[in-house]
Amino acid sequence: MQPRDVETPKSHASLGEATANVERREPQKHSPVRAMFHAFSQKASAVVGTPWAFLIALLIVIVWGMTGRYFHYSDTWQLVINTGTTIVTFLMVFLIQNTQNRDAKAIHLKLDELIRAKKGARNTLVDLENCTDEELDEIEREFKRLRERAAHRKEQHHDKTHDKPHEKMISA
Repeated sequence: MQPRDVETPKSHASLGEATANVERREPQKHSPVRAMFHAFSQKASAVVGTPWAFLIALLIVIVWGMTGRYFHYSDTWQLVINTGTTIVTFLMVFLIQNTQNRDAKAIHLKLDELIRAKKGARNTLVDLENCTDEELDEIEREFKRLRERAAHRKEQHHDKTHDKPHEKMISA
């Protein structure tokens, strides 16, 4: 069920119309949990991707290693680092995945726009992320054949341009 104040998307005559509608519309209100997770994941991924975050993590590991002698390298001492790193890794997986999903979606949309705008481009490539592995493999083979043909043509062109001066010298 849709709220009454949200307009249901209609079929657009062009991408330009769709883009204009997106630009005009008011920002969608997501659930508070989704909004909080989005804000948190954006900030957390920005912070943990810094050299300072790495240095802090390195410092924690060094301090932990240095305390081993004091705790007689006990099982509990080892369990502290194992548990801590497991929890941090587990949580970071979700944050990183959220950020990568958003980035990938944005990149796909930008590339789709470039493909759509480029005259002569194959618009069938716009939706590649939804292809099966077999379809992607076939497209990859097609691009490999195109590269090989282009390299072959370049090689032939190179041979022709280098043969001509030699021919002129012989005929002179």
